[in-house]
Formats: sequence, structure tokens, C-alpha cells
Amino acid sequence: MTGSPHIVSDVMTHTVAAVGRGAGFKEIVRMMQDWKVSALPVLEGEGRVVGVVSEADLLPKEEFRDSDTDLLTQLHRLDDLAKAGAVTAGELMTAPALTVRANETLAQAARTMARAKVKRLPVVDELGMLQGVVSRADLLKVFLRDDEDIAEEVRREVVSYLFPVPASAVRVAVREGVVQLGGSVRDTSLVPVAARLIRAVEGVVDVKFDLTPPVGLPERRGAQRPTDGTPSHTKP
Repeated sequence: MTGSPHIVSDVMTHTVAAVGRGAGFKEIVRMMQDWKVSALPVLEGEGRVVGVVSEADLLPKEEFRDSDTDLLTQLHRLDDLAKAGAVTAGELMTAPALTVRANETLAQAARTMARAKVKRLPVVDELGMLQGVVSRADLLKVFLRDDEDIAEEVRREVVSYLFPVPASAVRVAVREGVVQLGGSVRDTSLVPVAARLIRAVEGVVDVKFDLTPPVGLPERRGAQRPTDGTPSHTKP
């Protein structure tokens, strides 16, 4: 019913900084500074992603620089200790790399980032070749979508199916990503369904309702009644 969701290729960055396995520590730091990024894909061969080196991978070298770190802490952080002595991307990187495909939805990419607690993901093809990078900021671009574009999709993909005329007369307005549905509907039990579908539309921040049964018609049995004490408002 709803329109096609935005996918990673719609928002990802195509021009990407990356390093090979043999890139040195200072080269990595310099590239991060120049590109203003916190992580770099590590490539081998024709561009296959084999790992990611991040600021977190580099920091142990500074953290373990002096002798103040006690032996017990070092024993519990052997991986970090090993990275403190590493000098190349191949030694420093986290592998295998956590990646996404260009055809994955933004919701899928967001879940991957959240679960792994990372800020950026390399985008790869079916062979693991680098195509770009998607960041948290890229995923938020959908919220810059024009209000009228959102309203048109809600009318076309949700309202026309759930509340068709002439039985219903629903107005759709969007302001700063917040969708407002007003008017009259024959079956207000469909409001929770509408709320779920509208929130799935890219760029929607929230949805509000001001819907009532048509004048002179009883509310359809099973309809959800408002819980806020205001008869003219239907809440999802």
C-alpha cells in the first residue's frame, strides 16, 4: 500500500576516503583529519572492504603510552594493548567489517548502526566492493523532505485506501514533518492503522488526528473512542 521506502543509495556518500592494509598510523590519522571522518574502510585488491579502522582503534596507542596503566587493566584489555603496538591499518582495523548494501532501507541501516553503536557504515555490493559510505547524518536527511511531498504521499498511499470518498472526507496537512488528519470518517477503528502507516512514511516526525464520524451517522461498531474526554478528537 505505501510507497517505496528510501534506501541507502538515496542518501549515501559516493566519494569516500579509504586506506589499504599497509597504510601507516600517521597516514590514517592525517586522512581522518583531512576528510573530517571518524573511521575509514580498509580495502584490499580491487576495492574489497576487509575491515574498518576508527578513532577508537587508534586511541590505545595514546592511552597506553605511559606506564601509569596497571598490569591488571592491561591483562583485561589485551586487544587494546595489541592495538597500542600496531602501526598499520591491517593491524589496527576491526574485522570483518560491518557493512550495508545500497538497496537496504534506511530503517535497516539505522538498526545496524544502533545495534553496533557505530556512526558510519561502508556500503558494498554483492562482492564486497566499496560503493560508498552512509552515516547517521545521511540517515537523517529524510527529515528535510518537503512538507507538501509528505502530504501528497499520505493522501495517495494511506488516506485514499483507508478513508475513500464519499464515505469519508479527510483533510491532510503537514507542518514541519508533523502530519495532521482532520475531517470525518465512517470507521474510526482504522485510525490506529492509519497512524502506523503514516509514521512509516519517510520524513514524518509525528501524526495527529482530529477525526469524527460523519454528521447524522452513528460511529461504526468496534470504532476506537477517544480517551481524552474530547468527543471531537480521535487518538491513534
